[in-house]
Amino acid sequence: MTGVSENVLVVDDDAAVRAALKFALEVEGFRVRLYDGPEALLADPDLPKRACLVIDYRMPGIDGIELIRRLRERHVALPALLISGRVNKQLRGLAQQSGVAEVLEKPLSDATLVDSIRSALGPPA
Repeated sequence: MTGVSENVLVVDDDAAVRAALKFALEVEGFRVRLYDGPEALLADPDLPKRACLVIDYRMPGIDGIELIRRLRERHVALPALLISGRVNKQLRGLAQQSGVAEVLEKPLSDATLVDSIRSALGPPA
């Protein structure tokens, strides 16, 4: 764990997944904001300047790739990790085209997720 708390923004429509991710990430020293869907994140007027997005791919309405595309249109360039229960070559390709740092398959290992977040954020500012 580093001495600097980094922000992680979790977007997932499953309350149990959000709660589990919040707990696991806070134990590692991250500051975590939870969003119950893409619309909630898009409506947030106060996104941090430095954070890592952890976004579920399959959600009602807007999927994770579309959410990232909309954020990029708004010039929100936060690094993003995409999580999904089914990861395949096509999804990895779409994610790469959208600028996703990494695609992680559920169930997530806490260590893999934390390492991916730290890698996506790079050195502390």
